Amino acid sequence: MARVAIVTGGTRGIGEAISLALREAGFTVAANYAGNAEKARAFAAKTGIATYQWDVGDHQACLDGCARVATDLGPVDAVINNAGITRDGTLHKMSFDDWNEVMRINLGGCFNMAKATFPGMRDRGWGRIVNIGSINGQAGQYGQVNYAAAKSGIHGFTKALAQEGAKFGITVNAIAPGYIDTDMVAAVPAPVLEKIVAKIPVGRLGQASEIARGVAFFASEEGGFVTGSTLSINGGQHMY
Repeated sequence: MARVAIVTGGTRGIGEAISLALREAGFTVAANYAGNAEKARAFAAKTGIATYQWDVGDHQACLDGCARVATDLGPVDAVINNAGITRDGTLHKMSFDDWNEVMRINLGGCFNMAKATFPGMRDRGWGRIVNIGSINGQAGQYGQVNYAAAKSGIHGFTKALAQEGAKFGITVNAIAPGYIDTDMVAAVPAPVLEKIVAKIPVGRLGQASEIARGVAFFASEEGGFVTGSTLSINGGQHMY
C-alpha cells in the first residue's frame, strides 16, 4: 500500500510541484488548500490528486483535516509544511495583525500539522516531515520582519523536532528556497525583479520543480539518514 503524504498549500506554485513530485515517487497525495477553491478544483481535475480545505493556522482544523485524510486515504506518513503567506511592510507600518497572521500560519501551521500527525508516525516507526523555510529566514529581508521571523523559526523548529523523531524513524528536514519563478514572484515589478536576478550567481530564478525534487529526496527511504538538515536551494544567492 502506498504511503500517504499531505502537502499544505499543495495546489499552487511550489506546493503543486511538490504534490506532483511525491505522486511520481509513489505516494498517495492529499493536497491541502486554504481558500482558492476554483484553483483547487482545477488542480484536482487536472491531476486526480485529492484536495482538502482547511486553515493550517487553526489547530483544531488541522487535527480534523488530518483525521479526514487518514480516513479517506490511510495513515499519514509524510507531511510537507509548505503553506505560507506574506504581509510585508516595515516595522513602522506593520500592524499586529500583519505580524500575528504570518506567524500563525507560516510557523504555527508547522506545529499544528506536526501535532496532528507525529503521534501516528511514532506508533508506526516511520515518518517524514519536510518544512519549507526561506532564504529570507536565513539572511533576513527588509520589510519582512514577520515573514523572516516565521521562516527562521521554521529552521529552529526543524532541528528540535528532528531530535525528538530520530529514534522513532521520523526524519524532520527543511528546504530554504531562494527566489522561485512562481505567481508570487511574477507579481514583482520588472525593475525590482531584474535587481533580484542580478544578485543570483546562477543568473536566473529557480523552478518549483527544483524545490520539489529536494522534498522528494527528504521524503524517500533513501533520505532516512538525513534529519535536522536545511537544504538551501537558491542558486548561490545566500551560502549558509
